[in-house]
Amino acid sequence: MMTRIKELFLRYKELIIYVVFGLMTTVVNLAVFALFTRILGDSNYLITNIIAWFAAISFSYVTNKLWVFESKSWSLQIVFKEVTSFFAARLLTLGIEEAGLFILVDLCSFSELSLKLLSFEISGEIIAKGFIAVIVVIVNYILSKLVIFRNKK
Repeated sequence: MMTRIKELFLRYKELIIYVVFGLMTTVVNLAVFALFTRILGDSNYLITNIIAWFAAISFSYVTNKLWVFESKSWSLQIVFKEVTSFFAARLLTLGIEEAGLFILVDLCSFSELSLKLLSFEISGEIIAKGFIAVIVVIVNYILSKLVIFRNKK
């Protein structure tokens, strides 16, 4: 039984680690989004989303480089190529996220939603962001795997 679990882990290691760090990146994104929503107010959610995006993407680049895709080179040329392609790909998914937030919050009235979880109130903007995060994580994995870190070893 343990041998089978180890085989499955080794077979899907990259994907499993990506999901773990993707969840951590999502937590960074949501935490920064929630913090700056409190600072700047709910009406500035698109600006707040960009601030959260930048913090999360910086965290994500480092974790993806080191642990997910195991890109070991720190030569200036390789890092420059990785960083520029990583941020360019993430700009694409930022566009998806911004459009999705606009559609869900403004057009579908998610801003009127609110959930109470334990002693925390979760706004409709954060609920919408959670839905969109699933799509963004999938697109980011595909872009990272096929474009950015394709020559990992």
